Amino acid sequence: MRPVYFYGAISLDGYLADEHDDLAWLLSSDLAGQETYSAFERKIDTLVMGRVTYEVSRALAGTTPFYPDKQLVVLSHTHTGAPYQSGDVATVVRDLQAQPGRGIWIVGGGGLVKALLEADLIDEWWVQVVPVLLGHGKRLFEPGDYETRLKLIETTRLGELIELHLGRK
Repeated sequence: MRPVYFYGAISLDGYLADEHDDLAWLLSSDLAGQETYSAFERKIDTLVMGRVTYEVSRALAGTTPFYPDKQLVVLSHTHTGAPYQSGDVATVVRDLQAQPGRGIWIVGGGGLVKALLEADLIDEWWVQVVPVLLGHGKRLFEPGDYETRLKLIETTRLGELIELHLGRK
């Protein structure tokens, strides 16, 4: 069974993005030349993201090829055709887990994470906490029917950010 990972950043008060999907607060962060993404990317060959996360990410990427060597699944209720797919989030991820390959990266957003928490499908987390308070926006952890205790595997300082690497207890 392929592992399922979350890798992403949040504000200190728990937001993935502001209410306009703006990530300037994240992109202006000083990592002091440090990163863990390269090692993480070697663990995965599939990305799963919600439609809004995909659209914001594509806009940020501009003309740069968007993960050409990875399988991309974008969950959407309104769009059809590759890379868009509809259906129950947990079912889609379980189907991906049954296929051969490396890890599955859950890129976001909060609704996707909530569904996978409720189905207990996320094996490990890499959460970078940015020392900024947004006050409002789109939360990583939406209210839901889940209660999960994780174990702390490691903390890493990335410039002004702190990364929590967490796993199943």
